[in-house]
Amino acid sequence: MRNLTVLKNRNVLVTGAAGGIGRAIALACAARGARVLVCGRRADALEKIAAELKEAGAPAVWTGVLDVRDRGAVAAWWESVPADFKPLYALVNNAGLARGLSNVRENELDDWDEMVDTNVKGLLYMTRTVLPSLIGAGSGHIVNIGSIAGIAAYPNGAVYCASKAAVKTFSDGLRQDLADTTIRVTNIQPGTVETDFSLVRFRGDKQRAEAVYKGIDPLRPEDIADNVLYALEAPAHVQICEITVTATHQATGGVMFKRS
Repeated sequence: MRNLTVLKNRNVLVTGAAGGIGRAIALACAARGARVLVCGRRADALEKIAAELKEAGAPAVWTGVLDVRDRGAVAAWWESVPADFKPLYALVNNAGLARGLSNVRENELDDWDEMVDTNVKGLLYMTRTVLPSLIGAGSGHIVNIGSIAGIAAYPNGAVYCASKAAVKTFSDGLRQDLADTTIRVTNIQPGTVETDFSLVRFRGDKQRAEAVYKGIDPLRPEDIADNVLYALEAPAHVQICEITVTATHQATGGVMFKRS
C-alpha cells in the first residue's frame, strides 16, 4: 500500500524544474507536503515555479539557477543550499534535452556535446554531489527520468538515444552499488510527452514541434509526475526499479499510430 505521507516535510530536489515534466513533478511533491528544492537555467521561470509550489502546498521552497553541465557549478550550488534543506530525501534527475533529428552524418557536434553533457554528465555530477546527503539521512530515493529512447534507438536520434541508454545502465549500476544502503533507485522511461521537448529539439520551429503530437493523444507531464509519486510512495521494502510508460497508441520510440 502506498504511503501518501512519506514526503511530508521531507526535502525533495528536482532538476530541470522550470517547466514541463520537472515542473509537474515538483508540484506533485509539493501537493504531498514536501519541502521542494528546484533548479534550472532560467531565473524568471524559477521565480514563477517557486510561487506555484508554495500555492500547491510546499511548506518550504528553495530555488537556484544552475546549469548541471558545469561540474564546478553543481558543487558550488549544493554548497549554497541552506542547511535546513539538508539532509535530502529524494533527488529527481529530470534535466535533459534533445537537439535535432537527423542522420549521424549530418549531426552538429555541438548538439552532441549539449545532449551528452546534460543528459549524462549533468545527471552524474548531481547524483555524486548529493549522494552523501542521501546516505547520511538513512533513507532516500534517486529517480532518474530516462526515456523509451534508452531502450531501443530510432532513426535520426542515435546520440539522444545513446544518452538515455546511459541513464538506464547508470541507474542499474547505481542500484547495485547502493544495495547495501536504504537508498532506492528508479529509472522512469517515458514515451512521447507533450511539453516543450520538441520545440527545444527543433530550435523553436513550432510547426515541426506540433506535428510530433498531431494525430495521437500523448502523455502529459502530470502522467510522469504520477509515476514518480508511485515510486516514491512505495513501501520502504519495495524498490520500483524501472517504469516504462507510453501513450496508448505508441509501441516504441519510433512506432506509433497516428490518426490521419
